Amino acid sequence: MIPPELAALRSPAAVRARSHQVLDYVREGRSPHFTLDLAALDGVADYVAEVTRQDYPGLDIPYHSRWRHFDAGGVARWERLAAQLEGVDAAERARTMIDLAVVSVLLDAGAGDAWRYQEEGTGLTIGRSEGLAVASVNMFAAGGFSADPGLPLRADASALVALDAGTLGRFFQVSEENPLVGLAGRAALLNRLGQAVAARPDVFGPAGRPGGLYDTLAPQARIGRLPAEAILKALLDGLSVIWPSGLEVAGVALGDVGRHPAVRMDDLSDQLVPFHKLSQWLTYSLLEPFEASGLAITELDALTALPEYRNGGLLIDLGAIVPRAPLDPAVKHRVESEMVVEWRALTVALMDLLADRVRERLGLDASQFPLAKLLQGGTWTAGRRIAAERRPPAGPPPLAIDADGTVF
Repeated sequence: MIPPELAALRSPAAVRARSHQVLDYVREGRSPHFTLDLAALDGVADYVAEVTRQDYPGLDIPYHSRWRHFDAGGVARWERLAAQLEGVDAAERARTMIDLAVVSVLLDAGAGDAWRYQEEGTGLTIGRSEGLAVASVNMFAAGGFSADPGLPLRADASALVALDAGTLGRFFQVSEENPLVGLAGRAALLNRLGQAVAARPDVFGPAGRPGGLYDTLAPQARIGRLPAEAILKALLDGLSVIWPSGLEVAGVALGDVGRHPAVRMDDLSDQLVPFHKLSQWLTYSLLEPFEASGLAITELDALTALPEYRNGGLLIDLGAIVPRAPLDPAVKHRVESEMVVEWRALTVALMDLLADRVRERLGLDASQFPLAKLLQGGTWTAGRRIAAERRPPAGPPPLAIDADGTVF
């Protein structure tokens, strides 16, 4: 049994509450790393609203999810694949979409500045998250995640467990001249995904597919409505063992959880700040597969903003988070360092404060503009744009991270 105080960390409520504890700590001037300028949030909101209106003039903003990246370069890649599913029922279509989203999101941590994917057929050369998405959807189309040549459009435990870094590198065009950050870590993460899917038929079904999650959660819907947090909780339960976290407490692998002195508890969760960034990014990316099956996903804002370098970088670049010492782009900071944990927690908490400001500027309420749309409209794009303006041409984040390709 997992101690209840550690099990409680597997929730977006814990992510939000403990991130706000870190925010209070920094506001009190106790941090050696950052100060805050909350007045700057108005300027951040102006910038985000402007970017949102530029990209979505009609304010018809989709969710922030992996599905946006599949269309990089204006190519409707999923639609082309979906055409091969004609005659397949809604449940199997949802399973296929979940299979694709899960493997693609787990391959989505930062690619580094040098890697590019050249797509045969379109001639496009694409880097970063979009490049990783295009490479993964093309690998999926080629049956790279399926052990059954007759059923290429799926991901299954057997293929995931057998996948090695060399095979992944060939599909992703990795070479000495085209290096991808954390290639071995990504392959190992997919291996662990396969093991986890096979080990938890109660979550992923007897067929050993990530898409089996549909069959577990669909019956939980009431009047066709499924809370977003139900998806996240199933992922945190079923996939907690896959994360290569160095942080273990009482023999429990905690996943994407850091330590920070702002959080004081008299139990095993003392100083622990959960983020579950990839799990929440995956949850956002599974909204559309479940909706495509006919379910309505509710209570979206129970989830939090994603504590990654575009959202966090935006807040530094526009002056809401102020480093106490100048940041040297040549110095990389470990993901588990107190400074990075603090930055990520501040990102979660400040995005909550930012959301209402942006809604006011766009004339939308929380039901029309949940965090899932703020991120898409939104803060992620704004973070990338301001980074490119401040640090051209590649636009790296203002705080450099030494990561293994499985968190950021």
